[in-house]
Amino acid sequence: MAENEKKLGLFALIALVVGSMIGGGAFNIATDMATGASTGAIIIGWLITGIGMICLGFCFQNLTNKRPDLEGGVFSYAKAGFGDYWGFNSAWGYWLSAWLGNVAYATLLFSSIGYFLPVFDGQNLASIIGSSVLLWAVVFLILGGVQSAALVNTVVTIAKLVPIFLFIIIGIFAFNIDQFNMDFWGGDFNLADVMGQTKSTMLVTLWVFIGIEGAVVLSSRAEHKKDVGKATIIGLVSTLLIYIMISLLSTGIMSRSELADLKSPSMAYVLESVVGPWGATFVNLGLIISVLGAWLGWTLLASELPYLAALDGVLPKYFAKENKNKAPVNSLIVTNVLIQIFLLTFLFSDKPYNFAFSLASSAILVPYLFSALYQVKYSMEKKETKQMGIGIVASVYGAWLLYAAGIDYLVLTAVLYALGIFVYRYAQKENGKKAFKPFELVWAGLFVVFGVIAIFMLATGKISI
Repeated sequence: MAENEKKLGLFALIALVVGSMIGGGAFNIATDMATGASTGAIIIGWLITGIGMICLGFCFQNLTNKRPDLEGGVFSYAKAGFGDYWGFNSAWGYWLSAWLGNVAYATLLFSSIGYFLPVFDGQNLASIIGSSVLLWAVVFLILGGVQSAALVNTVVTIAKLVPIFLFIIIGIFAFNIDQFNMDFWGGDFNLADVMGQTKSTMLVTLWVFIGIEGAVVLSSRAEHKKDVGKATIIGLVSTLLIYIMISLLSTGIMSRSELADLKSPSMAYVLESVVGPWGATFVNLGLIISVLGAWLGWTLLASELPYLAALDGVLPKYFAKENKNKAPVNSLIVTNVLIQIFLLTFLFSDKPYNFAFSLASSAILVPYLFSALYQVKYSMEKKETKQMGIGIVASVYGAWLLYAAGIDYLVLTAVLYALGIFVYRYAQKENGKKAFKPFELVWAGLFVVFGVIAIFMLATGKISI
């Protein structure tokens, strides 16, 4: 990387973290949560997510400060702690999650555009064509240089927060405590039922927090390495407060059944119920800006990580090529070709947004869990009791997410991880290394087994997309 390349400052890094996390999910979170959970369970879900994500954020902050040499962040932590294969799986899983997230953004974006132009509905041919045009427009922007793309992301992040803050302010005045308390536990309180409801919120809350590591992934382009940790924590706490306010204020305005039946984006129709049609118009415009920003931010991350992984020998060297503007050109092209292919799911998925974001959330579980586990291992070696405790909490949260994700999406994700075996073998051969150690073969075998199960379940209709 050129020495005179412009670097990212603290504000740009914070904007990248917030911009990556606050995408389309913020605008539909009320319905996504209410579909499976009552108000009480939603509060418990946020409590679990808040503790888990803050601990994970502190893991990223601490590891960034203590191991600045591990510039790839998510995948490099797994590689340093648990070997090449898990380093690869973390890079692979993160990459899968990043571009699958953009598929989710595409369907939500064109659902919102459909409010103004009915030819789009978020899952028809017109939406695929529109998404494709936007997809490659973003590619050309990033090919002009990561720094210029990050600047655009900063501006868009500021712009998209305006309708969210407006919703929160109006929501505070419209909040009805009786509505909020109505059907608080989804019937009579039953611990097993409430925990089941809470479990249903986990992939939703994970989805809206994917991006917490955005500054870490781009740490090699940061002006000051310590800004990476600061940006992660500031962005996380700010976003957590915004999400809690959106979801809980909504339950004080409309009933759970009403929220669950709203079209996307639900925030638009909640606000419309309070102030009239202009509220829906304003929020839909905000969503369009928000998703455009998140799409840009995630395209940056989705192309940057394979590039860094290739430099580190984790992925094939093909991904390490840069253009004259220091943009990772091959990584960018391959990533967006895959997104282009997955846009076709719009045509045969009943709920393409839910399918894409659930698959993206499942894919990122491995990178997050192994980052937390490496924090535990590193802290044990350095005898840092406090940091080890934070890592343990984050690891328990990661393990809980694996359980909460449910068997359907875990086995579907296993198909994608199983396909990664071929890429890993090629990369190891390219670097003159033996592909698998004996215990790594066991894990690879499990991915294959679960992948076969997923294909069988799809073929027999036991899993639907």
